[in-house]
Amino acid sequence: MRINALPIIAIIGMLLATTQENARAQSTQQLTLSDAINTGLKNYQSIQAKRSYLNASSALVQNTRNEYLPNVIASVQQDFGNINGQYGPLAAIGGVAGVSSSGPITPSQSWNSSWGGLYFLNTNWEVYSFGRLKSKINLYSAQVQRDSADLMQEEFVQSVKIAGAYLNLLTAQRLLNTAQSNLDRALYVKEVVTARTRTGLNAGVDSSIANSEVSRARLAIIDARNSELQYRNQLAQLLNVPPAEFSLDTTFINKTPVETNTNVAITQNPQVKFFQARINQSDYTTAYLKRSILPGLNLFGIIQTKGSGFDYTYSAANPKYSQSYYDGIKPTRTNYVAGVSIAWNITSLAKIKYQVKAQQFLTEAYRNEYNLVSTQLQDQLVLADQRIANSLQSVAEVPVQYKAASDAYLQKSVLYKNGLTNIVDVQQAQYALNRAEADLNVAYINVWQSLLLKAAASGDFDLFVKQVK
Repeated sequence: MRINALPIIAIIGMLLATTQENARAQSTQQLTLSDAINTGLKNYQSIQAKRSYLNASSALVQNTRNEYLPNVIASVQQDFGNINGQYGPLAAIGGVAGVSSSGPITPSQSWNSSWGGLYFLNTNWEVYSFGRLKSKINLYSAQVQRDSADLMQEEFVQSVKIAGAYLNLLTAQRLLNTAQSNLDRALYVKEVVTARTRTGLNAGVDSSIANSEVSRARLAIIDARNSELQYRNQLAQLLNVPPAEFSLDTTFINKTPVETNTNVAITQNPQVKFFQARINQSDYTTAYLKRSILPGLNLFGIIQTKGSGFDYTYSAANPKYSQSYYDGIKPTRTNYVAGVSIAWNITSLAKIKYQVKAQQFLTEAYRNEYNLVSTQLQDQLVLADQRIANSLQSVAEVPVQYKAASDAYLQKSVLYKNGLTNIVDVQQAQYALNRAEADLNVAYINVWQSLLLKAAASGDFDLFVKQVK
């Protein structure tokens, strides 16, 4: 039976076409700044790692709380052996005392063996630790606060990086458009020059200059594309996605922010809060070390029952015993003990002293780093305000520059077309228009970049992201 391959090939072709169309649609789907930030926070592996650190610290807190519970040990032991007794000293080496059997002393070695059983329940409960256990819980709770602050800091920094990369890519795309416009103007001038040169109205050198200008414009486009590719790759890395032709939201960059002030104190910056959390954890570590030398009050109790195949009258003169398994393991004697104890390692004072000093030095180091970061962010906040003011002035000025440069280029083009000026004047006017158009395209983005700098310094990221929406 022969199978017609044509329908199968047609189906495969349709599937491939559909796949390519979906991929093209995904690459051209608009990526808003909010979507980019959410994607980056969800996918970035460093944030996932810090979230796992936080979960681990939270588990340690619960584990430490469980130390309030008593220790209860149950044991069942069944064995088979002999019970020779002998007078003599015995010392444990390495914690192992060897085989110990309770039995009568016989004049010679006896290999009489039987079954035995030991069953006990041992309870030990530290009912009062003089604040040592509570201090340990506080220490691990401070670690949770530190890891939580570290996660918030990482999310904040990552959000700022994504927003910065987003604005950089927007700038690169607009500069690429500027380069394309410059090439279009260069090609137009080339057409005019070529036409006038062919008719002998202009010298041949004008044609060479025009060709050179076209090549320079094309090289500028290549540079702009390389820059756009670089910033596109940076954004893709921050989002942890493959590089694509991102279609970015440009609605907000044609206006200036409504609000540029914030009431958020610098101490609320997630970076500052992380350094403060390190100081707090170090203080709790010092407190725990100081309390670790305190004694503990313990309640304890043991109940033990035993069984043996050796009769209670067993001796050298009356070696009465049974090798029955059941007779040996059956409980026949029970003992118990209960009490209270307090234990204190008095040499721990000397052992902990320098650990406390070392931790205090660490606290001081953390405090110095806290002050350094706070100062840097304060200076960055001042810089951001200055940049916002300057960029707003640029926004007001660049339309004037662009209109003047555009008028000059139009005039020089018309004059050259009518033989009233030279190619150098047209070239200079074209340079001026290209610079003015580039300044116009990035002026508004510079305002938003300055606002992002202020949001990063103050810790008020909503000041930036809510106005972008």
